[in-house]
Amino acid sequence: MTINNLLVIGSTLVLVVSCWNRNTLPRDLDLQPEVATEPIQRATAKAPFRVLFDGNEYSVAPEFDYELNGLVVSFRHHDGNSRMHALAGDHLNMLDVCVVWGGNAASEFLHEFQYWNGIFTCNFSTASNAAWTAFDQTALSNNHLLSEDPSIRRQVRALRVGDQIRVRGLLASYASGTGSRRGTSTTRLDTGDGACETLYVESFETLRSAANPWRVSLRASLAVLVFAVLRHYLRPFRPQPALPERRVA
Repeated sequence: MTINNLLVIGSTLVLVVSCWNRNTLPRDLDLQPEVATEPIQRATAKAPFRVLFDGNEYSVAPEFDYELNGLVVSFRHHDGNSRMHALAGDHLNMLDVCVVWGGNAASEFLHEFQYWNGIFTCNFSTASNAAWTAFDQTALSNNHLLSEDPSIRRQVRALRVGDQIRVRGLLASYASGTGSRRGTSTTRLDTGDGACETLYVESFETLRSAANPWRVSLRASLAVLVFAVLRHYLRPFRPQPALPERRVA
């Protein structure tokens, strides 16, 4: 087996493993001070307003000014042209993001949990009784992020598990022109259906990007694989020497 064949096989294996683990929560987090704070919720004087996005008009009814600083443990991008969002005419909801803060973000048990997003939910589980006992369920939230601003939507598309973020905006209910409506939670103490915060985003900031070694190995293995494949097809053709003939009478 040639060195080039080994490169193809090895890089492919690393690529598959890295792709599978690319959204795992990194170990090296270097938590920023802001992530230790709870969300800030204040009464708002902003009146209901309308926004137009992707050919649809939405009415937004602010309930509170809101600031969220947290560690991203899971997220789900929404394609407004597919599934339930398309049926509801909801193109404004760009992302659901699940975050933790305070003691949960700094907990020694943080990595004992699995976190994942459904279509409208954030789920978490652990096999450790100690981790479950120590976990503060009021310091985790799933947030439906809304925006028609292209700049904010670009920032949100770059989100990664392990990022530490600051989101400012409005806790709000909203409705699409097709008649679909969604409310918002206004407390971190509720659970189950309706417990998610619906947040109309006015500013989005990444306080610290995640340093995920799996994403580094993903890019590196992809580069090696492309190099090895190109090298295989571009190197000069070398005919194999003919085998000596053998005749049997």
